[in-house]
Amino acid sequence: MRLRALLETDALGLRLLGGEDELDRTVRGVMTTDLRDPSRYLSGGELVLTGLAWRADAEDSERFVRILTGAGVAGLAAGEAELGAVPDDLVQACLRHHLPLFAVHESVAFATITEYVVRQVSGERAGDLAAVVDRHRRLMTSGPTGGGPEVVLDLLGSDLDLHAWVLSPTGRRIAGAGGELPADRGALLAGEHLAATRTGRRGPHRATVGGTTYSLFPIRNTGRGPAATRDVRATVLSDWLLAVEADAGDWPAARLDLLQGVTQLIAVERDRRDAARTVRRRLAQEVLELVQSGAPPAEIAARLRVAAPVLLPGLGAAPHWQVVVGRVEWGDAPSASGVEAGAVAQSLLEEVLVDPATAGPDSADRIAVAHTGDEAIALVPLPAAPAPEGGAREPGEDAPEAAADAAGSGLHAEVLLSAVQGPLSAGLADDGRLTLGVSAPVHSAEGLRGALEEARHARRVAAARPGRVCAAGHHELASHVLLLPFVPDDVRRAFTARLLDPLRDYDRRHRAELIPTLEAFLDSDGSWTRCASRLHLHVNTLRYRIGRIEQLTGRDLSRLEDKLDFFLALRMS
Repeated sequence: MRLRALLETDALGLRLLGGEDELDRTVRGVMTTDLRDPSRYLSGGELVLTGLAWRADAEDSERFVRILTGAGVAGLAAGEAELGAVPDDLVQACLRHHLPLFAVHESVAFATITEYVVRQVSGERAGDLAAVVDRHRRLMTSGPTGGGPEVVLDLLGSDLDLHAWVLSPTGRRIAGAGGELPADRGALLAGEHLAATRTGRRGPHRATVGGTTYSLFPIRNTGRGPAATRDVRATVLSDWLLAVEADAGDWPAARLDLLQGVTQLIAVERDRRDAARTVRRRLAQEVLELVQSGAPPAEIAARLRVAAPVLLPGLGAAPHWQVVVGRVEWGDAPSASGVEAGAVAQSLLEEVLVDPATAGPDSADRIAVAHTGDEAIALVPLPAAPAPEGGAREPGEDAPEAAADAAGSGLHAEVLLSAVQGPLSAGLADDGRLTLGVSAPVHSAEGLRGALEEARHARRVAAARPGRVCAAGHHELASHVLLLPFVPDDVRRAFTARLLDPLRDYDRRHRAELIPTLEAFLDSDGSWTRCASRLHLHVNTLRYRIGRIEQLTGRDLSRLEDKLDFFLALRMS
């Protein structure tokens, strides 16, 4: 705003005492002070309000005005309440230094002037920023010259003092300005946003995390058709969000419109990123079709050679590969029939498979995901183990060892689950499930078909578990864990009841702790001394309890078959 606007506002009751030629100066802020030297708190462009408590004699006026002029303030407004009138020595000092001087009537509070200036300055900054946002959006729509979302987020910080971050549906940071946002806080904010979106509430959504209030604005992907025609479940697990460290509940309409413009701008960037994924998706689809159709390994290997430079640019050696299978299910509700579950799972896998500590919109460039039916299949490259010292590895040489090296650095189901389980469970709400299966790394085209089947088996193991988000890895396919989920419920109940119910009944009547004793005995591999030490019992007491278990069940815990039956019953119960 200009200084001239202060005189044009009757409610402020200001009188100009000098500096009429300087009224076109720009006011960038306001400060109230009675310090003799306030220079350390001035940055230039302020309207300084003072009650004159710093003035003891005429010499003080000259010194005070010289300090303000050196700091580059826009003008000075002096209150009349303390001295009854503005001293003439202050008027003369301002005239000498060409500093505009206003008199503030004793009936006008400095707070009234401060509120007016702040409102005017903030409004003009928001208007200027809105123009920048609109121009930036047009640039990004017409070509890649806009600079990305970081530019506008920086403007939000510098002009409106707003800290803001663009987050993925799992809470990963895509872009931001205003400092770092801890990963755990990003996940919590994403979960709050997804939960609010599933209830049908319109954004922005308000969330308080760690004592700080945030406003969460949805970023709609403009490339998926009119929002009114979409089921929210088709996009809730893949849409980004804008988290602003502020409470937008009391914002004026102009500022809310500005933030909506920012989200539209970021949506353009999201559309561009999705378009860039087309090549990777097509490569994955081609490889998947070859694998499922039983194509010769040589043909699959040729496709992999084409895919490797796209997914791992600059990599000299062919990578190892891992397969991840994902499935999103929305229950039996008729309204879910219009949701393309395979496409939802595809977008979700493209986010889930990114390292949560990696920031930026293009960090999924090394992941190719296809979908078929309700299933999404990701082809994830892993850098090959380095060649041994003394020369390059011959084709096929040390392949098992190389695969083992890759396995150590590959994807693990538990890690994937821990990174996404919280926020995505909120988005899946009460009617959705996400299940993931992860294969072991393979080093050749011949192993890719087996990896796909392995990942599918692992996903079925995950699907047999309770919970909204479940994952299983290849290592679980070589264990009894693979078999237990597929035992029918009625068989499971009958088997466990026959073995364990007599022990539970006895424990309820006598508090004998036979079930905990049985578990400890089996965990100790049948060792009397280790089990007694673990339970802090005398060995004779342990022998008595085991004898009681055998008497109640008719089993013999010295026999391997009976030990195995008890072990499975405890796992299934």
